[in-house]
Amino acid sequence: MSSGAVGSDAHLDLGCGDAPRNPYGRARLCGVDLRGTGGAPFHDFRIANLSVEPIPYPDDSFASVSAFDFIEHVPRILPTPDGRGTRAPFIELMNEIWRVLAPGGRLYALTPAYPRPEAFQDPTHVNVISDRTHEYFCGPVPQGRMYGFAGAFDVLRAEWAALPEAFSAEAPAMSWKRAHKHRRNLRLGRLSHFLWELQARKPAAGP
Repeated sequence: MSSGAVGSDAHLDLGCGDAPRNPYGRARLCGVDLRGTGGAPFHDFRIANLSVEPIPYPDDSFASVSAFDFIEHVPRILPTPDGRGTRAPFIELMNEIWRVLAPGGRLYALTPAYPRPEAFQDPTHVNVISDRTHEYFCGPVPQGRMYGFAGAFDVLRAEWAALPEAFSAEAPAMSWKRAHKHRRNLRLGRLSHFLWELQARKPAAGP
């Protein structure tokens, strides 16, 4: 684990590639991806395979973390290195996100979700998210406890999202035409992505 605090107005984008997002407009932008950016790094970029490695930042580093079209690529189950058991990379990732968020920090995740075909069409999608998956990580006693989830989140938003408006946490107001189209697509089940905005419930660090 890297040492040294990053900052209270820092944001971390997971699976950022060459185009990290900053949905809250934080002052400092950090990123993690499986491979290098292919150019000069923006701010603070680190390489890690988050299906098998921890997030390479210390506890309580970020005011917010985002995951755009990312968590569907993180396996739910993998064999342990000795082949005698299994581990749950997605649960482990949610623990890591909770760990690096400051108390009250926010997770902003946008994911293609079931039952839309976008949840399945990419052959590297191995973790199908539904409109209830977030419940395993939220509430007084998250259901994910039975699988090793040690954190806790509160739900700020869990909803089918309009694109591209949802790329920003503070989406601009839609025109009446866009708003009408969004309501119609929602009613007809045509929206492809589900949005999580979750808040980390954890005690503040001591002096």
